[in-house]
Amino acid sequence: MEVEARGGIGKISTRYLLAILGCIGMGIIYGLKVNFHVAIVSMVNHTAVGGSDHGDAAEDGPFVWSKMVQGLLLSSYFWGYLITQVPGGRIAELFSAKWVMFFSVAINVVGTLLSPIMSEIHYAALIGIRVAQGMGGGVTFPGMHVLLAHWAPPNERSVMSSIVYAGTALGTVSFMLAAGLIANYLDWKYVFYIEGSVSAIWLFLWMCMIADTPASQKLISPEEREYIMTSLDQKQASQSTKSQETPKLPWKSALTSPAFLAILIAHTCSNWGWYMVLIELPLYMKGVLKFKISENAILTSLPFFTMWLFSIILSKTLDTLREKKKISTTAARKIATGFASIVPLACFLVLCYVEHRTLAVVLMTVATTAIGGIFCGFLSNHIDIAPNFAGTLVALTNSAATIPGIMVPIVVGKLTKDDDSIRSWRIIFWVTIVLYVIEILVYMAFGSGEEQKWNKADQSEGEGNPRR
Repeated sequence: MEVEARGGIGKISTRYLLAILGCIGMGIIYGLKVNFHVAIVSMVNHTAVGGSDHGDAAEDGPFVWSKMVQGLLLSSYFWGYLITQVPGGRIAELFSAKWVMFFSVAINVVGTLLSPIMSEIHYAALIGIRVAQGMGGGVTFPGMHVLLAHWAPPNERSVMSSIVYAGTALGTVSFMLAAGLIANYLDWKYVFYIEGSVSAIWLFLWMCMIADTPASQKLISPEEREYIMTSLDQKQASQSTKSQETPKLPWKSALTSPAFLAILIAHTCSNWGWYMVLIELPLYMKGVLKFKISENAILTSLPFFTMWLFSIILSKTLDTLREKKKISTTAARKIATGFASIVPLACFLVLCYVEHRTLAVVLMTVATTAIGGIFCGFLSNHIDIAPNFAGTLVALTNSAATIPGIMVPIVVGKLTKDDDSIRSWRIIFWVTIVLYVIEILVYMAFGSGEEQKWNKADQSEGEGNPRR
């Protein structure tokens, strides 16, 4: 069916306009989260805090923040992130995922612009801003999952999910690279001012061009609207027009479902490795491999660009194989998750015993690239098993998966406080390896790409979905 490729804005498919703007939105959220991890390197007076072994004194900043304070600043984002996950998922399902995403980005833009002022006042004020940004960021995955459940035809779900969520990698690579260059050639304050201001443009585009469902979208062709809605099951299509009451989540059935629990465990274990490369890679590059900040920004950004490319190629390949009936949805999710766990596991294992700079950079690049498999693996699996509750389900798994985001900076800060050599990082890498093993065993045994019976409101088992 060729006509569905044409949308309401020229020849651009409206559903892929949503995916592209969703990708940029996720990129902004992650970019405004990780730019601080680069900027902090030039904000801290390393000579005063930890001696001269941290590099050129010319790179020292104005703030004498201890390792513990730095760990609190890096982890505080996730305190807020954890709070809003489940409420954000239900709000997106019951009211408007479009506006959930809008306010998520808006909070992060405002927080970024205020960060330099808060830093000058006191680190506690900056922690408060980081918590608020985390609260905004916490609703992005639930919001986007709800939008994808309404907009992504089943045979395009991997590709659209990967386009959207690969924005996390694309935002990371572009914002980290820009942050390093801005901090190096201008000043750390301009990292926040420039990136925050540019990100504000997205708010206008999202507000004007995006709708919650194909039925409520004005910038769409009738052919594409019909294609999207008929590709979804009748109940889901009718719900997207708001003609039926949004069903209640059957909590007991969901929380005891092996398919859901497999996603939960995979998401939590995988996120330890994800946050290892997302948060701690700049510190590893500086502390162990002794790269300067300008080199650091470039080398830590490169893997996220290759991750973005890999995720798009893998998702398209898997969707093509599914469409041709060569593999099942379950197999596609397990293949993608396998790439995202087995390859990093092997790389971290070698990194435990390697101090060669070039080889270490290659291994970190390969590991980060392979992690891109999560976008069309377990991370889009919630929509397969229960599209009616995709926002709440991803909120639940992402809440558990936020714990590594809180713990990784604290654990790394504690272990590297007195010794930031490979000896301390070896312990950190081994913890990561063990968690990847758990993820592989559980997800390969219990993961599923099939819709679960409890997704249907009229099939729920007594506890929350009586038809009134």
